[in-house]
Amino acid sequence: METKSYDVVIIGGAAIGSAAAYFLCQNDQFDGTVLVIEKDFSYQYCATALSAASIRHQFSTAENIQMSQFGTEFLYRFSQDLAVNGDKPEASFVEKGYLFLSTPNGYQTLTENHELQTGLGANIKLLSNNQLKERYPWLNTSDLAAGCLGISGEGWLDAYGLMQGMRKKAISLGAKYIEATVKRIVCKNGVATAVELEDGSIIKAGAIINAAGTAATKLAKSAGIELPVESRKRSVFYIECPQSLPQCPMVIDPSGAYFRPEGKGFITGIAPHPNSDPESYDFNVQHELFEEVLWPILAHRVPAFEALRTGHSWAGHYDMNLVDQNLILGEHPELKGLLFANGFSGHGMQQSPAVGRALSELIIYGKYKSLDLSRMGWNRIINNNPIIEKNVV
Repeated sequence: METKSYDVVIIGGAAIGSAAAYFLCQNDQFDGTVLVIEKDFSYQYCATALSAASIRHQFSTAENIQMSQFGTEFLYRFSQDLAVNGDKPEASFVEKGYLFLSTPNGYQTLTENHELQTGLGANIKLLSNNQLKERYPWLNTSDLAAGCLGISGEGWLDAYGLMQGMRKKAISLGAKYIEATVKRIVCKNGVATAVELEDGSIIKAGAIINAAGTAATKLAKSAGIELPVESRKRSVFYIECPQSLPQCPMVIDPSGAYFRPEGKGFITGIAPHPNSDPESYDFNVQHELFEEVLWPILAHRVPAFEALRTGHSWAGHYDMNLVDQNLILGEHPELKGLLFANGFSGHGMQQSPAVGRALSELIIYGKYKSLDLSRMGWNRIINNNPIIEKNVV
């Protein structure tokens, strides 16, 4: 069997893999070959397609804020920069903001986060209880102290459209995509040198990117690396409400529940309790989570939701970083030639442009040039020094 060779092999062709392929191929200082290996060209079960598809600047970690800020800039230019032969892709960005709500107990954290966010240039407005009442009369504010609203740069979008736009542009610039499953990463003398496909064929690589989502841990293990990432199921529920909710943004309740407009209704969800959140690969919707946990929270926060009607629901998966729920990016110090981009814990779609750019810079220049993401690397994992992100939804 003929052995093929590429300068860069990317495992996983969804948002992260396609972003890396695009940023490599559009850089005039890169003249190498790029192969993207995607196990399912339908993308029907990938995290990108099944996500709640939103972007926010309201994090408590500078790098997370800055990655999403670049994501917003990327969306502003998306149709123009990623056009192929005059065909302009659409990400359908709805810029209606996030609204993070806080009880008195969480007020200090909310204001500290707001100071960091605005210090980095994010357009976030701190709203008092009275301002919340005035702006959102449909909202129950009886137990709230304040809220933070993204005035610009935040909202939701067509995640599938974003991914396909980057994929098609990368292909137009020379990237090759194949539908196949990687069995293992081949290493020699502390260097990742190739990938082996399930059919036994070997593809040599100058550099390999592990962007395989929930399959990344198994691939890392084949290269001798323990990646602390597991698949966690997240259910999304579509609901309809007999009463309109004017100016409704993406609302984040202090409980962690969220809801936002979608068509004539809303989509909503909440993470299960940690004791009820095992590793999972099935796509069975957690209806009991809605009935027992989520609906009471929604009805409390928005009295009109007491009369809601449920509709279509679905489940997808987070590639959950068990250490700190933040991205693990770059080479492991004990293995050269293999770059990781894993453990996004639900933030992958919005961070994909910044991470794709970062991966391309590591390969082309051997360092970060646009945004220093060194803290997101392996050292904190190896040294058990987690980055605590306070705004995980």
